[in-house]
Amino acid sequence: MKTIGISPSRRSFLRGAAKTGPAIVALGSAFGLTASGAADSSATRYSPGYFNATEWTLLSALVARLIPADGEGPGAVEAGVPEFIDRQMGQPYGYGALWFMQAPFVPTAAEEFGYQLAQSPRDLYRQGLAALAQAVQQQHGKPFPELAAADQDAVLTALEAGTLALSGVPTKVFFSQLLTNTREGYFCDPKHGGNKNMAAWKMIGFPGARGDYIDWVDQYATKYPLPPVSSS
Repeated sequence: MKTIGISPSRRSFLRGAAKTGPAIVALGSAFGLTASGAADSSATRYSPGYFNATEWTLLSALVARLIPADGEGPGAVEAGVPEFIDRQMGQPYGYGALWFMQAPFVPTAAEEFGYQLAQSPRDLYRQGLAALAQAVQQQHGKPFPELAAADQDAVLTALEAGTLALSGVPTKVFFSQLLTNTREGYFCDPKHGGNKNMAAWKMIGFPGARGDYIDWVDQYATKYPLPPVSSS
């Protein structure tokens, strides 16, 4: 699978999102668990405001496989991605208030026509997570967080390809929503819940919300030496 962050090159998965770093920093102002089941301190300290306990466990396990921790940087759970997504569900973004959400909806329309579902992002997550939990239980006989890593990867591969049917939810749309929000949470300004300790910015050498680069404008081929800063 091309887009999931479990390939030999972690950076190949993140590169596309990293290019949009400045936009992701401002995202929030506009609007638990690892795959093995081990609790992470940053996840356990946060109490979700939208997702219930079952949804939270499943969401954490999903993003943990999309961006697992390795020698190059933290995983999605360690970076606070579940917290970022949960916070967004309580913002206008989560309610779809920033989009045109009136009928008619044409699910078969090309991507340039925009979002084509009646469900807001928060509704899509609620229905999609429930449908995914049911599908995985029927197929594997156990919940997604309890599956072996290879089986979790197979589920995510099927989601991305649209071959795992989810009751009442377009599979590819749900996967795209999850993947997009995972990337956003991984690279967002830490004040929005993700990118804990600016670890993702440090990993890619992104300076964050620094407002003055005048001393470095003409210093070509010189590595920027200052650490990233948050806008908070």
